[in-house]
Amino acid sequence: MRRRILIAIAACFYYSSLVALARWLTARAGPRVVVLIYHYATGGDLRNHLLYLRRHYRLMHMEAALEELYTQRKDGRRTTDRRTPLVVTFDDGYRDNYTYAFELAKELQIPFTIYLIPGYIESGDHFWWLEGKRLVKRAQVQDAIVDGRTYHLNVPEEREALSRLIDARARHAPSVAEREEFLASIRELLAVPSIVHEEELPVMPVTWEQVREMDESGWVSFGAHTMHHPILSNITNPAEVQSEVIECRRVLAQKLGHPVRSLAYPVGQMQHIGEHVIQAVKQAGYEWAVTTNYGSNTPQSERLLLNRIEADVDQHWLVVAAEAAGLWGFFARLRWLPFIRKHFTNASYQVVQNQGGS
Repeated sequence: MRRRILIAIAACFYYSSLVALARWLTARAGPRVVVLIYHYATGGDLRNHLLYLRRHYRLMHMEAALEELYTQRKDGRRTTDRRTPLVVTFDDGYRDNYTYAFELAKELQIPFTIYLIPGYIESGDHFWWLEGKRLVKRAQVQDAIVDGRTYHLNVPEEREALSRLIDARARHAPSVAEREEFLASIRELLAVPSIVHEEELPVMPVTWEQVREMDESGWVSFGAHTMHHPILSNITNPAEVQSEVIECRRVLAQKLGHPVRSLAYPVGQMQHIGEHVIQAVKQAGYEWAVTTNYGSNTPQSERLLLNRIEADVDQHWLVVAAEAAGLWGFFARLRWLPFIRKHFTNASYQVVQNQGGS
């Protein structure tokens, strides 16, 4: 029901020309870059999203869009294409970014940017934020004792409770080593086999061979997403924070044969970052860093705290049209539309929370 209501409101925005008006106002308000953040590529309506975006925006790689935003042309000329620049980004580097999004990019001639986690590409492990549900689903035992509590895995409510516990412990771990040690102990406790099921392949990490193929095509650019995707504000050792951002940039440059210039903060709200993290990113030599804070970007935007707008392949293209135009954010600020304020501002943020990554 909620999905239908969202689509209905988005359709009203679109067919009343509010979306077109918002795009027109944005294009004439001065230089601006809109950045959309996706995670998965399959299981939704990505093709129609991209077809809409290609028609109404100037789609660019992250690097090209930000260079244009922050660099004034010396000859004073501007591109004849007056549409607002828009960047499609994918966080984490799921396998379906290669098997599906990359194929769409070549077919539709649409560039996009992926933020990679080298530690997962190297190991080929399941991403930690998917492990709560996966480990409980693949458990080969009936009962498990974790933190002094017995979970009866034949009871749905107890399975869900254990899944939440695993996710919370991994999410709030004070170091990558402690996170991985905890997950390894849970895998052993639940007797989960070390195999990858076919239905899990789309959400496994890309391989270096796939990364190089996408890079060489010219349609995909890459940024850093830390070495192992910890929530940086939870890491207690400042040296580990520095290592996560420095080593990530070094490894990616080595594998790609050229430097990466931008980073996406894991999860990426301000409470997940912090001033010490920003300083570590700056010291690592990144030119830009993106958050999951809602909004578009202007030449006045802080280069290491750039905004993005959450999108998801499950959304109808009409909803993405309203998101990209900034209408959800605009109406959410109006107190006389409490429904939109409650549901639409939360809808974007929930994409990251539900998927766990970013």
